[in-house]
Amino acid sequence: MLFGAVQATMILASLRRSERPRAAQWLGLAGAFGGLTYLVFPGVTAPSPLGAALMLLAGTAWGLYSLRGRSASAPLAQTASNFARTVPMILAVSLVNHRGLHLQPTGVLLAFLSGALASGLGYVLWYQALTGLAKITAAVVQLAVPILAAAGGIAFLGEQVTFRLLLAGLLVLGGISLVLLAHPGGPTASAIASEDSP
Repeated sequence: MLFGAVQATMILASLRRSERPRAAQWLGLAGAFGGLTYLVFPGVTAPSPLGAALMLLAGTAWGLYSLRGRSASAPLAQTASNFARTVPMILAVSLVNHRGLHLQPTGVLLAFLSGALASGLGYVLWYQALTGLAKITAAVVQLAVPILAAAGGIAFLGEQVTFRLLLAGLLVLGGISLVLLAHPGGPTASAIASEDSP
């Protein structure tokens, strides 16, 4: 649901801006999304209505965040500013749930490395990459995240390589490649002009 909301948000934005995907790009998007669905299908369970709503909201927010990142002139400063704005919300939630907090130095360090460092640098690189991608391309490229995460689990955590993972990876990466090859020059002139128009 999360990735579906991300893709839907970015694709609807591209259609709204007259950025018309080619037939091969639609095929690539369908293949990549199908591969992701195949990868996670065994663990899919029906979420609660509240959980489903929150996942759809998070996916939509992720898609909008990515779209806004395409116009970021200073990705590092923008990401640092965005992260700084979350601090008051984090403090507020922590105060409300202070009895449930259990802090240890190692946990705090790992949380910092995972959130502020890894996620922060990831968003900086993503913002930088977005400047040269059309919306439909940016939407489908994000589907590689679960495959990369699975590859990291194999490389660093000793997880097993399965046929399901190999086939899903082939579908996702093949679909992404098809989208990229169908639009080798990046955004079209009309798409760029529509982006610059008010």
